[in-house]
Amino acid sequence: MYQNKKLKRKVRNSYIISTVSISLVLFLLGSVGYLILSAMGATEKMKESIAVYVMLKDGTSEESIADVGERLKVSEGVKDIRFVPKEEALKDFMGYSQSDPEAFLDYNPLPDSYEVHFSAYGAEGDALAVFENKVAEWEEVDEVVYQRNVIDQISTNINKFNLILLLFGFALLFISLILLNNTIRVSIYSKRYVISTMKLVGATKGFIMKPFLGSAVWQGIYAGLIAIVMFGALVWGLHEGLPEIRFGANNMELVYIAGVMLVLGVLISVLFTAFAVNKFVNMRTNKIHMY
Repeated sequence: MYQNKKLKRKVRNSYIISTVSISLVLFLLGSVGYLILSAMGATEKMKESIAVYVMLKDGTSEESIADVGERLKVSEGVKDIRFVPKEEALKDFMGYSQSDPEAFLDYNPLPDSYEVHFSAYGAEGDALAVFENKVAEWEEVDEVVYQRNVIDQISTNINKFNLILLLFGFALLFISLILLNNTIRVSIYSKRYVISTMKLVGATKGFIMKPFLGSAVWQGIYAGLIAIVMFGALVWGLHEGLPEIRFGANNMELVYIAGVMLVLGVLISVLFTAFAVNKFVNMRTNKIHMY
């Protein structure tokens, strides 16, 4: 009786340990996925905040100005445009430089212009260069102004950062799967004599694996739910504790991450359990105590 209780306690403890291990791995993977989505979202917002100014020639008629605006709207990659009359441009310049060039020159030297914002794709360096070359050829346009070097540097640094996050996520996934495989295998190891007994009484492989796989499904669900609760607490803590930092993942993406964590928990538990049980089912009975 004492041995049976001891065995049941060991089996229960190994089950709990493997469930907690899966939960922690899912939590880490979900957190990395959240960071990657946030970084990608922040990258898109940063690219979309880049402004390109299309300076118009002096004396351009209102009809021509409107025509330029229509052509800009339908240009590839353009998200939105805003017309900036020379009077507004002068006010902005005076607020920035604390000086009035009109007082010295007796005229407003700043031209009418369009402030153009692009989609994340349209804000790439090559796409901006194509846009600049095309628009600069228009008769009404004097020049196209934007900070080329800064934009190129931002794009390069952002791409490197996203690549590092992705590599880190894949490395974490690989290491975690190896650790989980060993953890679940140890959990099944505690039941190796039960498997051996079932084999001796003539049970088929499918009959032996069925209860283990059923238990693995529930284990994956429990682990996924625990990981989702931990992940939700993390997201809530970040938003409440660091309100000055705006994370890019939206609510639908958070739901997507939670769903992936739950599904991944079940898949990991079932697959690794199947591999471990299959190993002991195929093992010769006189060798099972030597594993």
